[in-house]
Amino acid sequence: MTSPDTPDLTRLIAHPGAASLTWHDSVFPDRPLRLHAARPRAFTPDMPVLFVLHGVRRNGEDYRDFWLPLVDDAALLAISIEFPEASFPDYLWYNFGNLHAADGTPNPSPQWTFGIPDRLFQALRAQGVTRRSRYGLFGHSAGGQFVHRMLSFGWRDRVAVAVGANAGTYAMPDLETAWPFGLGETLVDAPALRDWLGFPLTVMAGTEDTRTTGRHFPKGPRSMRQGPTRYARAHRYVELGHAAAARFGCACAWRVIDVPGVGHDGRGMSAAAAPLIATVLRGMDRG
Repeated sequence: MTSPDTPDLTRLIAHPGAASLTWHDSVFPDRPLRLHAARPRAFTPDMPVLFVLHGVRRNGEDYRDFWLPLVDDAALLAISIEFPEASFPDYLWYNFGNLHAADGTPNPSPQWTFGIPDRLFQALRAQGVTRRSRYGLFGHSAGGQFVHRMLSFGWRDRVAVAVGANAGTYAMPDLETAWPFGLGETLVDAPALRDWLGFPLTVMAGTEDTRTTGRHFPKGPRSMRQGPTRYARAHRYVELGHAAAARFGCACAWRVIDVPGVGHDGRGMSAAAAPLIATVLRGMDRG
């Protein structure tokens, strides 16, 4: 049974193509989210699920539409999770996961927005939308920031594949650099960082994502220390991950993939990511 506070998520898969509905996460019941689904024609509950995280414009419907022409060939259900500005009003709530209030006060970890995709997946399972045990993540721009920071804090057990594309800044794998540009002054310690380095994260970088004049390009001093462009920052993030693993004496499973000829383009990066994500998700167990 569902209620007005627990909508019927099967509406997302009632018909092939596009569907949308409002969903209230149990931790943030007064902050509605929008879910935008792209359902392939041959969908069954045994098909993999991919959560798509939009950019700074909070245009979740656009990101769903980027995946609409891709889901049949990829054989997956894509659900774009939209964080409306009215509900989650700034980068602290979205890009940085609500770890801190505006005055710098730390929030308890149950209040971090990084837990939302995992709770949504459990709700989809509870309502029979999916029988899969794990899901995929794709985030572009601010969504790329959300994805890698979410995974940094351990929401990885149910994630089969994760791709972050064209992020503006990173929480570098460095316990000496303070959050949100590193993992210092957080709950992450050396053993937790070592575990994180072992997760197979894919960072995708558009080779033309080198513009620095847009108003959404992070250009503060702490951002610029990560590199002059989003493209450079992606490579620096993965480079530092491998360097940290070498210091720990362990392997780093992170990789960076260049996407030739693509700039800061959610549609282009989605198309580039789809075959990679589909290959991994097809190999998942169905339990």
